[in-house]
This record gives sequence, structure tokens and C-alpha cells, in this order.
Amino acid sequence: MHLVLQAPGIRHDLIEQAAALASANRITPLNACAMRLEDIDETALPQLQEWAKTRHVDLAALQTIRPLGEMKVLAMDMDSTLINIECIDEIADMVGKKAEVSAITEAAMRGEIKDFSESLCRRVALLKGVAEADLQRVYDERLQLNTGAEKLIRTMQAAGVHVMVVSGGFTFFTEKLRARLGLDSAHANVLQVENGKLTGQVVGDIVDGDRKAAYLKSLAASLNATPAQCIAMGDGSNDLNMLSNATYSVAYRAKPVLQEAATFQINYAGLDAVLNWFDSKDAVQAAQRR
Repeated sequence: MHLVLQAPGIRHDLIEQAAALASANRITPLNACAMRLEDIDETALPQLQEWAKTRHVDLAALQTIRPLGEMKVLAMDMDSTLINIECIDEIADMVGKKAEVSAITEAAMRGEIKDFSESLCRRVALLKGVAEADLQRVYDERLQLNTGAEKLIRTMQAAGVHVMVVSGGFTFFTEKLRARLGLDSAHANVLQVENGKLTGQVVGDIVDGDRKAAYLKSLAASLNATPAQCIAMGDGSNDLNMLSNATYSVAYRAKPVLQEAATFQINYAGLDAVLNWFDSKDAVQAAQRR
């Protein structure tokens, strides 16, 4: 078994501590923020996990380091995963309803509201009358990519991986991100707009947890990809079903319910931390040449 340790500016003394705890045979530097401990004592893993939590280090345990080119699918949530905000909360802020909408959003992401579709409809109803121009303001003024997003996407695509965003948010934002980042596909909910204003309703089927999983399974089937060739990333309970269909299930700055369910957690490093779990050197170089 190997361990990948990652944190912004990870200190050498921390790496040495972890290597001693793990009885690692070798330390392999990956970059300034990541190190791999090779051939560790697996019985030390629980202790190492506690060690990592108290020192704000992301730890990933891997039986093998596979070539990134063996992967076929990267499925990502949008809000609070690919990007830094919950778009619906910021739209609500434009009309003075952020606190009300955010409370529902937080409860839904923690899994306290079991019916995501119901919670979304309740929140969207509060947006009735919001000008479509306000959505553009949210995109222009508040939406930012999370650290490492562009490098992750470019490198995955250079390795031949299909990158899909699947969101319980809105196509207004996913389509702009698809064009901006060159995403291979994107799926989200459609806000109904009449006379330049939101009606407070969603058009068509709602992208809930089951539908997110269905999009991943459909894409995987079309690419003849096994779960072991799929990576899925999210932050809330609406991502649980999607993550359960990928061997590389990743909780990114996630709510506790997803942290516990996912195989991997990223709480301190950027989105591109995923790349260090694979042999990705060739893909990184190819992405840099693009």
C-alpha cells in the first residue's frame, strides 16, 4: 500500500513524521504540495488517518498507483465543488432572501431534508421575479473556480478522460462553465424564465441524487467504463448515489455524511490533488502543451 500526503506547502518534518509512523520504504516527492510514501505498514493506517486530521493534511491510501490513462470518466458536482459558491444562495442574495434559501440549502446538503427535489422547488419558488440579468451578475461577480480546477480538467482530458459536470444547480451556470472550460458534457436543472424574469419554477425533471447517478452510469456504459475507471467528486448528500458508482469517490470540502461515505477526502489541497493519486506525468506534460 502507498500513501499520498497533500497540503499547501506541506512541511518536511511532517512528511518525516508520517514516514516513520507508516514504516515507509521510500518517500517520493511529487510536487511542492504532495509526497508519496511507498510500501507502508497497512496496520498503521488508522493512526495515520488521525495524525493527518490533526495536522490538516489530506491522506489517500492506494493499493497501486495506476496510469491516469486507464481512467475514462470524471464526474463532478458544480456548486461548492468545481466552483466556490452555491449559485442559488447568491441569486437569492440579489433579492434579500439569502438567509432563507441558504438555510434550506445547508439542511439539504447535510441530508436533513431527504427529498432534494422538494427542497429545490422550495428554494426556486423564493426566486420568483428575479431578473435573469441578476444570474449574470452572480456569474460575473461572485463565481470563481476552486483551486486546481483548470489543471485537473486539462490534465484529465489530455489523458483521454471524459469530464462531465452534473449538478443539482442550474444550466445557466453549467453551460457557461462548459464553454469556458471545454467540458465534455454538463447536466443541470433548467430555470423557467418569462419576460426576462424567473417564474419560480424548474422546467423538466429535477437533477436529484438518483438522476446524478443515472448520468454517470449512462456515460460509463457508453464508454465501456467500469466503476474502477470512474472518478466522482462532490460535497453534499445529493452526491452520495453518484459517488457510490465510482471506485474513486471523492468528498471535496464535504459535509460529514459524504466525508464518511467517500473513499477519498480532499479538505486542504486543491481539486488537482486527484492527479497525484495516479501516474499522471505524461498527461500533465501533454496538458501543458495544449
